Amino acid sequence: MQRNQLELLTPESWSSYELIDTGGFEKLERFGSFVLSRPEPQAIWPKSLPDADWQHRSHAVFKRDKGSQEKGEWVLRSAMDEKWFIPYRSNGLDLNFKLSLSSFKHVGIFPEQAVNWPYIHQKVKQLPVEKPRVLNLFAYTGAASLAARQAGADVTHVDAVRQVISWSRENMEASGLDNIRWVVEDALKFVRREVRRGNTYNGLILDPPAYGRGPEGEKWLLEEHLSELLQACAELLDRQNYFLIINLYSLGFSALILENLMRAHFGERPNTEFGELYLIDGFAKRLPLGVFYRFSSI
Repeated sequence: MQRNQLELLTPESWSSYELIDTGGFEKLERFGSFVLSRPEPQAIWPKSLPDADWQHRSHAVFKRDKGSQEKGEWVLRSAMDEKWFIPYRSNGLDLNFKLSLSSFKHVGIFPEQAVNWPYIHQKVKQLPVEKPRVLNLFAYTGAASLAARQAGADVTHVDAVRQVISWSRENMEASGLDNIRWVVEDALKFVRREVRRGNTYNGLILDPPAYGRGPEGEKWLLEEHLSELLQACAELLDRQNYFLIINLYSLGFSALILENLMRAHFGERPNTEFGELYLIDGFAKRLPLGVFYRFSSI
């Protein structure tokens, strides 16, 4: 039997975002008018630009707290806005995202995910369903939710952090959209309940972290809970008209591990793609930023 081949996917050029340089376990990025320097554990190669250029260009640099892999603080090198918006206008989508400097080095958007937004928009449009139901789990600030909603889907957006849900709502309003269903809950708990209720969805979008906490202290560990989550999602996915996307960012999970998991729970599916997501910096270095698996009935 012919197996699907591992793919490498990167988004199309986006005027509001630029990966300027990578290396030395860091990345230099432009988001709209502002340039940021952040840690990047996979950028183990040398920088192409000298440190002086990085310092000159950066409006802010993220410095990790001692002993922490994620938490830290931003050191401002130039005046910049506390929050700002950038547009995404491509492939029939017209969205706006609020950005802000967080204590976990994130800014409100994962640029490599721009490869999935047109896919979601297109699949929702193509499904032979009047108003496809889409469930976005671990939905963060909601770029995927907006892509589905702008295509006409009935969207349920689930995240465990109330402040992130508020951020998502700002993005929805800035994009001229409405009527997304917001759910502040542990994703696995929500999915279990939906299965018991017999609910189904035409689209499933999953961005599970390596670890996390639910709003009531529920513990999420990717290696312990992902298989159970996928089994439940297999019951939630509509039998005839569907699409599914899952992204993983944990360094311990390769694209082949994800392929084995998905085949175990979903079997052979049409139009399957899987592989690595990456961004290209200004010196043609390719920065890997997670693995993906997606399929659809159309």
